[in-house]
Amino acid sequence: MKSAIGPVLFLTATLHFVRGQTPATAPVEPETDGYIVIGANRHQEALVRAQIHAMRPVVYALRIVFAPHWKYLDNARILRLHVPTGYASVMFTHLPSRSVFIDNNRYIGEEWLSHWIAHELGHLGTNNAREEDADRAARRFRQRLKNAGPLRDR
Repeated sequence: MKSAIGPVLFLTATLHFVRGQTPATAPVEPETDGYIVIGANRHQEALVRAQIHAMRPVVYALRIVFAPHWKYLDNARILRLHVPTGYASVMFTHLPSRSVFIDNNRYIGEEWLSHWIAHELGHLGTNNAREEDADRAARRFRQRLKNAGPLRDR
C-alpha cells in the first residue's frame, strides 16, 4: 500500500496540469478569435483585439499576457529571453506556447501597442526568433492597420 502512494500523487498532480491544457484541434470561439487576453484592463483588451483583428495575421497568439514589470521580468528569466543589442524588451513572444508577454508598466498607449504587437505577430507569423524577420513581417501588419482606419469606430 505504501508503494502505491507515490504514483497516485504523481498522477493526481499531472491530471491537475493536463486539465488546464486544450488540444490543438479545439474549436475556435468566434467572439475571442481563439486567443485569450490576461491581465489587461477593458480598454487595453478591446484595443489589442481591435488591432489584431485589423492586422489579420495568419497565425494568432494563443495568449496575450499583460504583466506587471516584476512578473514580466520573472517570465523573461524563466523562459530565457535573449534581447539582442539595440532592442528594448517591452514585449516578447514565447514561440513554443504562442504566448505574447507585455510589460504593463511600459504600456504607453495605442500607437505604442500597435507598433510592438505587430512586431510580436511577426515573430509568430514567421515562426522565427530573428528580429529582422519579425520587423519585415510587422511592416505588412502595420500597413493593414493603417489602411483599416481609426479603431475607435469599432
